[in-house]
Amino acid sequence: MASFLLEVGTEELPASFVVDALRQWQERIPKNLDEHQLTTSKVSVYGTPRRLAVLIEGLATQQSDRLVELKGPALGSAFVNGDPQGEPTKALLGFAKSKGIAIQDIFIKETDKGAFVFAHQQIIGRQTKTILQELAPTWITGLDGKRLMRWGNGDLKFPRPIRWLVSLFNSEVLPIALENVQSDRLSQGHRVMHPRSVIIDTAQDYVETLREAFVLVDGKERQKHIVNQINSIVELFGGKAEIPEELLEEVTYLVEFPTAVIGEFEREFLELPQPVIKTEMVSHQRYFPVYSLKNPDQLLPRFITISNGDPDKSRLIAAGNGRVIRARLSDGKFFYDSDRAVSLETFLPLLKKVTFQAQLGSVAEKVDRIRAIAKSVIAAITNLHITAADEVLIDRTAQLAKADLVTQMVKEFPELQGQMGYYYALSSQEPLAVATGIREHYQPRGASDSLPNALTGKIVAISDRLDTLVGIFGLGIIPTGSSDPFALRRAATGIVQIAWESGFALNLPQLLQAAIAVYADKNLLASPAETVLENLYKWFKQRCETILAEQGIEYDLVDAVMGADDLAYTLQGLSNLIRLKERAHFLQQSRDNSTLGAIYEPIVRASRLAVQGNLDSLTLDITIAVNADTLTDPAEQALYQAIAALPNQPSDVQLMEGIKAIAPILAKFFDDVLVMAEDPQVRQNRLNLLGFIRNYSRQLADFSTIRG
Repeated sequence: MASFLLEVGTEELPASFVVDALRQWQERIPKNLDEHQLTTSKVSVYGTPRRLAVLIEGLATQQSDRLVELKGPALGSAFVNGDPQGEPTKALLGFAKSKGIAIQDIFIKETDKGAFVFAHQQIIGRQTKTILQELAPTWITGLDGKRLMRWGNGDLKFPRPIRWLVSLFNSEVLPIALENVQSDRLSQGHRVMHPRSVIIDTAQDYVETLREAFVLVDGKERQKHIVNQINSIVELFGGKAEIPEELLEEVTYLVEFPTAVIGEFEREFLELPQPVIKTEMVSHQRYFPVYSLKNPDQLLPRFITISNGDPDKSRLIAAGNGRVIRARLSDGKFFYDSDRAVSLETFLPLLKKVTFQAQLGSVAEKVDRIRAIAKSVIAAITNLHITAADEVLIDRTAQLAKADLVTQMVKEFPELQGQMGYYYALSSQEPLAVATGIREHYQPRGASDSLPNALTGKIVAISDRLDTLVGIFGLGIIPTGSSDPFALRRAATGIVQIAWESGFALNLPQLLQAAIAVYADKNLLASPAETVLENLYKWFKQRCETILAEQGIEYDLVDAVMGADDLAYTLQGLSNLIRLKERAHFLQQSRDNSTLGAIYEPIVRASRLAVQGNLDSLTLDITIAVNADTLTDPAEQALYQAIAALPNQPSDVQLMEGIKAIAPILAKFFDDVLVMAEDPQVRQNRLNLLGFIRNYSRQLADFSTIRG
């Protein structure tokens, strides 16, 4: 068996590109090899800032010979008059010539599209290294990435200039070329620790040879090395490092031979809010924060940086990084002190100079709309009972929510929006509920972020997102495909998640209508209000369906609570978001414990037959729907009595039990009577019995969409 090594040496690559390139190779190369009938025991991809590499092990030196079946023209086109005993046509002769096949070796075979001529062809396996010479350049040029560049006079695009290529089939150099770079067995060691060429004798020697040149090519090995070093260092100082996953991945692909170095800064900087210190360290300097082991919430005036330099120079590296972080924290302290010199409310007039969206006005105008929409949010949550004092706190939160956008700190560090508003609100003697709401109203920022906890944060978060949704939809800008520049999917998802997590019986149609009215009053709608409303209904329906599916609700049960093609039923579900979620999960639980299967068939049959009657889908009074005096058959009388015994306004459990009790009576009804009787009144009564069952069961779900 053989091994093949391909290494692409470059100038320093962005860490994000290395990560993505390795993912692409891990997916594409094994598939590419399989397409060319090249079996392998292992495909390993490696990457550092200066190289991408793939090592393929367990390769056969040649493809296996194989017999393939070739499909030719249809029988009618292959022979004159479609007669296999007749003369071959030009189509058949051309097929045979192109494949090097004798006419006598043709055979006829029936397919689902009729009879065709076929032939067997013996394919002689090619040399593996010949195939790899063809494939390897495409693996490099086929990589996708942002901001690809050309250099020199060539046409090749890559994130950074390619400086060397290693291509080894076992110990043999396999010639490939990209632009003016020819493959060889010469790689490069670490820039500082081994600044010279490295000879790779065989493909299998790659990892160990580079390790001797102070390059750990395996990202997993480097990452483990980094974590172990960090933990070992902080133990010496009685601390514990915070190791964010994204930062760990980034620094792993910024170094070739990592050395964890601990640095320090003056304790006085700990008076700054922790988000400021951590933003400086993590986002801007790629340092790992260190916390006290005794008090896990207390930052220490230390940091860990991952060096790609000489470990013997760690003291100098620590000192240099210390000077950098001190300068950054000094700037932060200046911004923080300057911002706190005035109250947070003082910044509100400056929001008039900040544009939210060209056609929708300034952030100050957005704040006015958020305050108006917040009142509608409170009114639309039917199970929310708050005091007048709570309403004042919510309004104050909405008023100040965006004020920190024009502070010096947030101008310098936009990622601190909301967080700085919290600290500045407290400094301005605002109530804790207001400060917390300002910080939380941006949550959730993403799929992994937490939801708001404070009532002020929840209401303003919903209001802020709804303002953005109505405003952008009102301009007719609706995301298509993956393009969503205003993050409208995330905005709608956040509203649903907050409502579900908080147990809010949020009437979304009522709220959407109120929010659209706010925009209409200000003449900010470029599309008719009815069109905007219809599009938002669809948008929120899709978001609810997506979230329910992610929570494990099967697709037909999602349709059953959302209404597959029934707008009225969809709006009924959206009018109480928490009930929508509860119904979906109850249905899934009923399927899992087989309760749903026991009632499915007769209830679905009733629901589908009921559409032939004239009973509307809302009537839940059996005495209105059916004239009991006209019921003569014992089976229909029994069904009427069972229906009349059903509880009004049932819980999900009661409703399911009621339907379960009716199921055998309904089954006997179908066996004993002809629903579509000739007598119009008899037929209508029977259809209305079924229509009532449909309506009653629709309090839980539209059973007609369930697939068993």
